[in-house]
Amino acid sequence: MRTVGVEEELLLVDRESGEPRALSSAVLARAARDTGENSGAERQADDYREPEEETFERELHGQQLEFATQPRSDMADLADEVARWRADAARHAGDVGAAVAALATSPLPVSPAVNTGSRFQWMEEQFGLTTQEQLTGGCHVHVSVDSDEEGVAVIDRIRSWLPVLVALSANSPFWQGNDSQYSSYRNRVWGRWPMAGPTEIFGSAERYEEQVAEMTATGVLRDRGMVYFDARLSHRYPTVEIRVSDVCLEATSTVLIATLARGLVETAARDWRAERPPLPHGVASLRLAAWRAARSGLEDTLLDPVTMRPAPSDEVVRGLLDHVGEALADSGDLDLARTTAEDLLKHGNGARVQRDLLERTGSLREVVKECVRRTSPV
Repeated sequence: MRTVGVEEELLLVDRESGEPRALSSAVLARAARDTGENSGAERQADDYREPEEETFERELHGQQLEFATQPRSDMADLADEVARWRADAARHAGDVGAAVAALATSPLPVSPAVNTGSRFQWMEEQFGLTTQEQLTGGCHVHVSVDSDEEGVAVIDRIRSWLPVLVALSANSPFWQGNDSQYSSYRNRVWGRWPMAGPTEIFGSAERYEEQVAEMTATGVLRDRGMVYFDARLSHRYPTVEIRVSDVCLEATSTVLIATLARGLVETAARDWRAERPPLPHGVASLRLAAWRAARSGLEDTLLDPVTMRPAPSDEVVRGLLDHVGEALADSGDLDLARTTAEDLLKHGNGARVQRDLLERTGSLREVVKECVRRTSPV
């Protein structure tokens, strides 16, 4: 059974006003003093994270807080851990007068504060406004692979399906106090990085490494950790890291994204072993599919991952479930994935929830407050 780990980037906000607050250092200091930081991580010998690694980490901006789960083979265990770390993040933030919201962009206007540190400062100097405006929250999913060769074969075969994860997770309709007209505006902001986005078909681990070496040799990137492919070989763990999703408002949606990610990896690995080639779509088509998913979310058409032609979003989502159905059935996750996906199609993703809240309350502050409640419900 492949293991799965999740990284979530949360937004730190004022408990009263809902405005983002640059309090990550204070929250991390509070977490480090809390004994729960140590007791909450019963790590196994084959876990990806080293024993000394902490659950909560600094991100690029002071208004963000990131946590990472352990690798899990059982999705119920993953769900429990996501809920636990969200609750702990809320508690630590509350100790310094803040709250956490699983929002991929801030609905309210914000002046992002880049954290101190040589890496972050280098990025700000190198990329200027692009760095300053990257106050966006993602959900990154790590799925274990047996080798780099298998990992690259997987990356080649999941490329056209990743925009469906964008649509399902879309949770960033607002930007600087305005409706962006996108479901995932984070996806568009993230695309400003010159090293981000979909990739060509590599064909081998050797070619993948050559491409990474070519990119880092340009000097535009500080190191290989800044290769922001939609899906990449992790430079730290034996995993494929899928990086396209918004942080999800509801933890159940996070687990769905992780479940589908594992299904995609397993399905791709089986196709590779059976010598079934990857779909031949070019990067230009993949960029259009990503744009369509970011714009539409689940509200309109998406591009079918096989044909690259417009299709209703519910058909595309169900097509993804069919594509990974055998792998999900083998892991025991198919029924739950179908139920959660159908619930999203019926009730909407985070973008729909946020817009409905604004329509009902007329206040972006109230939107943030309700999203705080939904991030870690009591």
